[in-house]
Amino acid sequence: MSQTIDPVPPALMPVTRFAPSPTGLLHLGHALSAILSYDYARAHGGRFVLRIEDIDITRCRPEFVDAIFRDLDWLGLGWDGEVRRQSEHFDAYRNVLDELTARDLVYPCFCTRSEIEAEIAASASAPHGPPPAGPDGPLYPGTCRRLAPAVRAARLAAGHPHALRLDMAAALAALGQGAADLTWTDMDAGSVRASPAIHGDVVLARKDVPASYHLAVTHDDALQGITHIIRGRDLEAATHLHRLLQALMGWPVPVWRHHHLLTDDQGRRLAKRTPGVRLADLREAGITPTEIRRRLGLARPG
Repeated sequence: MSQTIDPVPPALMPVTRFAPSPTGLLHLGHALSAILSYDYARAHGGRFVLRIEDIDITRCRPEFVDAIFRDLDWLGLGWDGEVRRQSEHFDAYRNVLDELTARDLVYPCFCTRSEIEAEIAASASAPHGPPPAGPDGPLYPGTCRRLAPAVRAARLAAGHPHALRLDMAAALAALGQGAADLTWTDMDAGSVRASPAIHGDVVLARKDVPASYHLAVTHDDALQGITHIIRGRDLEAATHLHRLLQALMGWPVPVWRHHHLLTDDQGRRLAKRTPGVRLADLREAGITPTEIRRRLGLARPG
């Protein structure tokens, strides 16, 4: 049985979160998201929660989880309540997938990455042209969506590895007129119209990971009563899809803020492999949390 989602009303108490993936050490960009989320919650008498998004068990490491705790403690960002680890809740995500499957809103995809790339390449010379591009490159061409039911059933019965993809057209049709009215509120930009179709038939469960980031994050934001999501601008495109999932599942809609991204001297976005910006390295170099805030242009709250 899935967990009951009963969020705290935003009008009563804001709840923010920091939700890193433990695939490496945190850097200044992570610090910006964490501090902004923490400061907002504390300034408005709310709660700040920590979530470890470790669904990719092949890349996530326990030592990076421990490092997250150390970095946040060093920054003085104490969180409220227990830490939620997504790897402990695959059954909850499976329940969501089962519901979407029962509503014919997802389908199994047996394609390999190379097969998808080959079909996209071949479509470039076809009369209808290549598939449109989404935020992450060319959209999936819908190969397995068009499989005959008997072929699909036979492959499933044979145990062929497969991902689960959202049938975007069916999902939008399920919302009816509500699809045209899908919006979210951005703390900086105001009302934003959601266009989830830019993602095409997105993967909601990979062959090697039983839930995608998109599915797990929207489920957990609803479950934990997150009212304000403050994250980098690189995730703004994902919000279009997250609004669709919230509408399909009847989950509450938080408020978002997509802050600017930090870059290096060459204008490249900071990454976990960027030298000189990891919080552990800065701490060892004698940099203080006050200096971190100064570098980020953030005043100490209160």
